[in-house]
Amino acid sequence: MYLNEWMRKWLVAMLVCLLLLAGCVTYMLVNNGFKDRESDETSLVINQVRVKVNDLLLYIEQNYRNLEHDSNVYDTLQKMSVHQKVDLLFSKLDGRVIFNSSKDDSVLYLDLKHDLHYDLYASKVEGNMFKIAFPVVDEETQTQVGNAIFTIVKNSVQDISQPSNNYLILVFISLLSIFLLGLLCMIIYKCKVDIIRPIKKLKKSTEDILKGSYEQSAEYAKNDEIGELYAVFEQMRIEIMELSIQRDEQEKGQKKLISSISHDIKTPLTTLKAYLDAICEGICPNMESIMEYVKIMQSNTEKMSRLIDDLFIHSLKELGHIPVHPKEQYSRKVLSSIIYPIGHYVRTIGISFMEPAEIPNVLIKVDEHRLEQVISNLVTNSLKHTSPGGSISILADIDGQMLKIQISDTGEGILPQDMPFIFERYFRGNRNVDQSIIKNEGSGLGLSICKHIMEAHDGSIQFKSKKKEGTVFTLLLPIS
Repeated sequence: MYLNEWMRKWLVAMLVCLLLLAGCVTYMLVNNGFKDRESDETSLVINQVRVKVNDLLLYIEQNYRNLEHDSNVYDTLQKMSVHQKVDLLFSKLDGRVIFNSSKDDSVLYLDLKHDLHYDLYASKVEGNMFKIAFPVVDEETQTQVGNAIFTIVKNSVQDISQPSNNYLILVFISLLSIFLLGLLCMIIYKCKVDIIRPIKKLKKSTEDILKGSYEQSAEYAKNDEIGELYAVFEQMRIEIMELSIQRDEQEKGQKKLISSISHDIKTPLTTLKAYLDAICEGICPNMESIMEYVKIMQSNTEKMSRLIDDLFIHSLKELGHIPVHPKEQYSRKVLSSIIYPIGHYVRTIGISFMEPAEIPNVLIKVDEHRLEQVISNLVTNSLKHTSPGGSISILADIDGQMLKIQISDTGEGILPQDMPFIFERYFRGNRNVDQSIIKNEGSGLGLSICKHIMEAHDGSIQFKSKKKEGTVFTLLLPIS
């Protein structure tokens, strides 16, 4: 379950409990605030008692003077008490007991401060008895002459006052409080186990990554927000590890490239120096020998120039900027100025070269120098894989809204295991150097640079190859 859903459910439960708790407290406050109403209910009960004993009270008020001396009055009052099922005790204002319907004759005087109760609840002497006092008033003078204390069974009087529920409410509030406390402890535990502990673990994994250790994976079993965070973090860790591996490989490749180019430049430089020394020392007997030496030096100079160009373009690409300045021009003029010099060079080294029979004359937006670099690199690459006696051909055609240029050779082809990587930097496929027309192994940057330049023209580069049958590279450029 997601944490926000879990928290929402438990927070709703906590809110309900708090509302119930507030309701109980409010009820108690309101209940305490209605004491006057309860007093009215108490008065009503006392009035009911007054109605029940009214005959007795009236008889006492009429005959209280003779009660002490006339036995008939005493007996009549006794019978009335028995008939009404009440115990009656009558005392003068001085506390002296004149009449007591109970058999207990030991009560002769009353403590008027403590024994007289004119309210209902303070007069409860037993769980099921009411003991209530009423003043006895003379009918003629309307003055109090004594007090009549009645003891009545509670069930004989209808008590309209409701029993208090405060005890039950207090128990309910206590249970709610315990539940809320348990809920709070559960939330704290949940936060500690499902939030704080995983975050601490994730912090440790982050510190490992900062230290350069990418192998330790961060795992979390639950499918919630923290689980999603762990999944994203794990993906980030894998990507950082892959980038670190690529960086290490790139650094290795750059070192290898520098070493290779240094070696490749050193060889033609040594050759160039040797022939220059020979010319300076006068070893060449005639001009024809000198011209042969010059051609060899020119060939080695071109090799160094190509290597330096590749290194320069690679450096620009590493900086994220290979300058490409396309402008609109006609394809026939551009391609003719590129293809014919390349064809002359290819023929001079013993490879058959077939130029396009006809070049389409369409308007394209292209950087002529960069396109020349692409075609030259592809032709040079074909020469590396073509044995003496082979052939290279270039075709140009229209394919929809694209100008299609194809460079094909009859070389050994590209190995299937090398095909996914030929546009990668520093990649050099396996080839038979002894059968190649060009012995220079190259820097492994040519095809990567070609792909970058074609994409900068909003075009593309594709290839198809078959072992022992040759390779065809296809360049596609949009027509303006």
